[in-house]
Amino acid sequence: MAPFMRYARSLEVNMDVLVIGDGPGGLSAALFLAKAGKAVTVVGPDESAMHWARLYNYLGIDMIDGSTFQERSRAQVQKLGATLLDGRVEAVENTGEGFVATLASGDTLTAPTLILSEGKSPKLARSLGCAEGDNGITVDAHGLTSVPGVFAVGRMVWPTRSQAIISAGDGAKAALHILAQLEGRDVQDWDSPPKE
Repeated sequence: MAPFMRYARSLEVNMDVLVIGDGPGGLSAALFLAKAGKAVTVVGPDESAMHWARLYNYLGIDMIDGSTFQERSRAQVQKLGATLLDGRVEAVENTGEGFVATLASGDTLTAPTLILSEGKSPKLARSLGCAEGDNGITVDAHGLTSVPGVFAVGRMVWPTRSQAIISAGDGAKAALHILAQLEGRDVQDWDSPPKE
């Protein structure tokens, strides 16, 4: 009997943005994009360094265990409509019209825009040829790397200043810039309390 063979397939997930990495930076980016009605998929194995953290320095939160923070963040992002896929991206290809990510399973995902939140080991950013400085992957004020359509957020940009709140801010900043590009105008995410 022949051994079972798994054939790679393209996962048919319609998306505007693919986020690789499910720590605070990636989840924050996904939150803003999903809240604005954009199709966003986050791929990660839920093994962020946050699981070994306890936050006492996150504005608005007295203290929270990192795993609880991750659990709540993931639930919040999903509730807003983002797709979360548990898995690892092994390779990313720039097709010139977008990006094809190959998962460890062999399956692929395609998106026109990519946000990388790889932590301290930015192998995908390096494989795409993103410029790198002494302190990490080089980005502009919006989180855009030297490769058009590729954003980098969090620890891979500031490895020596790794803080959850910085990573989350990076993700929000990148998402708002992407939304502005998609809308062709400045975008601000602002909610007012209901009028009584």
